[in-house]
Amino acid sequence: MNSNYPHPILAREGWPFIIGSFVLAAVWSSLVGFGFVAALLWVLFLIITQFFRDPPRTVPSVPDVVLSPADGQVVKVEQVMNPYTHEEAILISVFMSIFNVHCQRSPVDGVIEDVQYYPGKFLNADLDKASTENERNAIVARLKDGTRVTFVQVAGLVARRILCYVQKGDELKKGERYGFIRFGSRLDVYLPLDATPCVTIGEKVLGTETVLAKLAPKA
Repeated sequence: MNSNYPHPILAREGWPFIIGSFVLAAVWSSLVGFGFVAALLWVLFLIITQFFRDPPRTVPSVPDVVLSPADGQVVKVEQVMNPYTHEEAILISVFMSIFNVHCQRSPVDGVIEDVQYYPGKFLNADLDKASTENERNAIVARLKDGTRVTFVQVAGLVARRILCYVQKGDELKKGERYGFIRFGSRLDVYLPLDATPCVTIGEKVLGTETVLAKLAPKA
């Protein structure tokens, strides 16, 4: 991650929620006293604070790899049709629970060729049909050698807000922060067929630090 990232430890997206929950808990405790309700409010403050944590990450210095764009658990590794580029692809899906870090970081170095947003449902992000029926935002990135990698923010059952800070024509670097999903979600990564997955279903991954797959070098 860029060393001059201006919001270390806690994500900027969380400050209104963190401050709001703290003020609510503090005011209640001050006016009513520390009882059962106050304890619940302080627990809520702690839960919200941990949800919006955003620790710095180290980018592996390994060429021709695709990094995990988020923390979570791998729930799918299979060959599918990429609905955003209409090409056969390998899909790796990472499910994020409410206890995972929820910012998204670029899995590759590349130029954004397309950004596609689709409104949709808010099904459990762990379900297969969430990839095609839920609200989602897809980024198609073209690498220097022409390879295209697609990474998709998918809303979940609790998630109600997908944030994306990049647009077509922008250049992304591995580990660069580009988006956030509030309160539980999923990331789908579509790779070329000649890519070699480096993770298996059920494996826990860390955004930026875990290698999802190796790309076949281009001649």
